[in-house]
Amino acid sequence: MESYEEKFNVLNHCDTFAILNRWGNIDSGGNQIQGIYNRDTRFINHLHLLLNGMPLDLLSSSITEENGTLSTDLSNPGFTSLNGIKVPAASLHIHRSQFLKDEVFHEKLDIQNYLDHPCSVKLSLVIKGDFADIFEVRGVKRKARGRLMPLTKSEDGQLVISYEGLDHIRRKAIIYFSQPFEADLAHQLLHFPLDLAAKGFGQLEYAIHFEQTGRASQPKIAYGTAKDELIPRLKHKNAYFPIIETSNEQFTHWLNRSQADLVSLMAETPYGKYPYAGVPWYNTAFGRDGIITAWQTLWLAPQLSKEVLLFLAAHQAEQEDKTSDAEPGKILHEMRNGEMVALNELPFKKYYGTIDATPLFIMLAGAYYQRTGDFSTMKQLWPHIEAALNWIDNYGDFDGDGFVEYQHKAERGLTNQGWKDSFDAISHADGTLAKSPIALCEVQGYVYAAKKSASYIAYDLGKTAVAQKLKKSALDLRKKFNEQFWIEEKQCFALALDGDKKPCMINTSNAGHALFTGIAYEHLASKLVKTLLHPDLFAGWGIRTLAANEARYNPMSYHNGSIWPHDVALIASGFAKYGFVVEAARLTTALFDASLFIPLQRLPELFCGFERRQGEGPTAYPVACSPQAWSVSSVFLLLQSLLGLEIIPDKKVIRFNKPYLPSFLSWIKLSGIQVDSLRINLEVLRHKSNEHVSIYWNNQPKDWKMEVSME
Repeated sequence: MESYEEKFNVLNHCDTFAILNRWGNIDSGGNQIQGIYNRDTRFINHLHLLLNGMPLDLLSSSITEENGTLSTDLSNPGFTSLNGIKVPAASLHIHRSQFLKDEVFHEKLDIQNYLDHPCSVKLSLVIKGDFADIFEVRGVKRKARGRLMPLTKSEDGQLVISYEGLDHIRRKAIIYFSQPFEADLAHQLLHFPLDLAAKGFGQLEYAIHFEQTGRASQPKIAYGTAKDELIPRLKHKNAYFPIIETSNEQFTHWLNRSQADLVSLMAETPYGKYPYAGVPWYNTAFGRDGIITAWQTLWLAPQLSKEVLLFLAAHQAEQEDKTSDAEPGKILHEMRNGEMVALNELPFKKYYGTIDATPLFIMLAGAYYQRTGDFSTMKQLWPHIEAALNWIDNYGDFDGDGFVEYQHKAERGLTNQGWKDSFDAISHADGTLAKSPIALCEVQGYVYAAKKSASYIAYDLGKTAVAQKLKKSALDLRKKFNEQFWIEEKQCFALALDGDKKPCMINTSNAGHALFTGIAYEHLASKLVKTLLHPDLFAGWGIRTLAANEARYNPMSYHNGSIWPHDVALIASGFAKYGFVVEAARLTTALFDASLFIPLQRLPELFCGFERRQGEGPTAYPVACSPQAWSVSSVFLLLQSLLGLEIIPDKKVIRFNKPYLPSFLSWIKLSGIQVDSLRINLEVLRHKSNEHVSIYWNNQPKDWKMEVSME
């Protein structure tokens, strides 16, 4: 089964994205997700280019390397021109160039006549809008919708498609053209006659602006000017990252594509950049996704972590609201902008139904501080960290058993509130669903790491008593967790404790997060690594969410047997932390191999968990988001896990813990890694005779040193 990305092309920029087919068109037939979307609404659901009333023949279609433009080459079928001349097929070349910038969709059409005589043609565009809410596109049924307004053409040649929502918001697509056109408004058809000279050239440009009541309009801007402004903007976002080169061209391409995808998802906010979760379903701010994406890139791009922390601190819950699962100190799950959330048909306008984003927020704050030594930002964030800690103790552990658990309160909110949030994700060995309140194993690890991080920050802020209390609380939790969650007969941590404190005795990828956070006892780590790499969990492309021998296993499900790249990367990071670097390299190799079978080497949100078959790629999960921020960022955490690289500013040390390069990498060059106010370059070389590496650096910062540990 093909994923939508194998059939379609995706463009995205902040709050706007487009899903187009390989011709650069948008089809509205059937249960299509194609369209141009802005702020959780599909404005345009049909866009077709015709030549003399006929569809064009596809030559090629591709997204440019920097991820900004869809470039499509087309040719004509045979036809009779408007001046009565028979035109053979492939006599005219049509090039479509499409991109998004600042909530505007731009297209330039170039048409080249290769005949030795003139040719008169008519280019036509069919443009329709349905203004469907993103949740409608996903299949949520509504009792009523707003009113789609008749298509209009203004005196100055603008085309306007508009919709009056039940939320009293007027949403409009305003289309500006570079030349006059004939309009058949009843059929939403626009005609552009072109007289092409022998060997002559013609051109058409247009821009679709997306507007709604209460939001400022974007200024009218020509295609060329917008394109010229887009490239520097992409370069500015890419400046967050150092340059990474490797001996393996395909691995380097994976890194570059992943960076370009992440940059395309980085939205502008008053607090800096924030990585939206993914296209098409989650093109908005998600707390958990943003934090993990920032974590995966922290060693390379610490500024992104700072901006994610500031954004989430600004949106931290301050009071209880059962309709949105909000409680004081809790960190955001997601924000939405569409008509359905404005009308409270769904609770996701500003929704807090996540059990893990709050401890993850503290974890990221601690990791950011350890990476940068940014004392000023920690002082600014400390009240938010305190509020998050209070939430953990007073709301997260609401039954006082020492574990953090969830039980949803919002009537239409999420039943399961960990990262595996589908309704059937948490079950017992016999397949029965666990009843709430549910204490997930990975969440206890996040809380442990959060309290350790907060303790570290508190010490430096002069809050010694607070720091000591947090450290003791973390150690107590670690002991309690290993005693109550470890299942010796499964050689694994239980997925969760249910409402009766009964363990969910099934083998899942969640257990691997106990290595990522460090909560697992060292003597259990080797047992757990062996379990996670057993064929029941390791499918050859990565670690399944649920083992193949468990009752609810289904490799085509969302959370019960599928493979999620970000999940695999976090587990690989855990392997490396406990010294299992060869095993971490095995997971890295698995995802790298998977990327080679996936269009653009763009790892999607997830793929099916079928066992790897010789000579074949992984099986697509048809409606997975792609690009998805924490998936495309996985490669960066995998690389850090291989290198064991830590930057420790308070000790002025760059440390490599058991650095290891797999056989497909002979060397890695990192240029422009931020250390204090400087940028340094590092080179790692694998010895041909053994598995050892040599590490070199230049422009060494004053008073800094490098430490390499092979133990």
